[in-house]
Amino acid sequence: MTRQTSRLIHHAICFVLMLQSAELFADWREAIPNARRLGYGEMRVFGFSIYSAQFWSSRLIAGETLDADVPFALELTYSRAISRDDLVEASIKEIRRLSPNTLNSELMARWESEMFQAFVDVRAGDRITGVYMPGEGARFYVGENLRHVVRDVAFAKAFFSIWLDPRTRNPELRAQLLGAAKP
Repeated sequence: MTRQTSRLIHHAICFVLMLQSAELFADWREAIPNARRLGYGEMRVFGFSIYSAQFWSSRLIAGETLDADVPFALELTYSRAISRDDLVEASIKEIRRLSPNTLNSELMARWESEMFQAFVDVRAGDRITGVYMPGEGARFYVGENLRHVVRDVAFAKAFFSIWLDPRTRNPELRAQLLGAAKP
């Protein structure tokens, strides 16, 4: 291989890495240009704040029925420390509750692995934002940085159902997020 060919390959590799790193450091708002907040609320358990939640979209209108073909972001800002293990366990539990007959153990193990890659141990003030991308899956940001991409549409729908399905454990928070009720 000539020196010139080697240099060309090196530049091509650097260019590809630069393009990929731009996605890794992109804020979630780049995935949903012109996003506006539709609603917000707070998750409380026994009177204690767990997190505040904000729901963002560029195409939905407050109070409108949620459309599966519209991208959105769900931003959670935690009020207390919670381990990644607890976040994943709670998410798996709710996904199973909402879809008990359609999930097998192999699929759940794969989804659990994806969540372990997407989540971190959180402290008060930490923020995790999940972005639903129709036909693609979900992206998860910790703070402003992309943490993990899950290229599985079924996972994305099941995950966001925790908050947005009419059978959610907290219908009041769902109504607030969708802009149908005031906090």
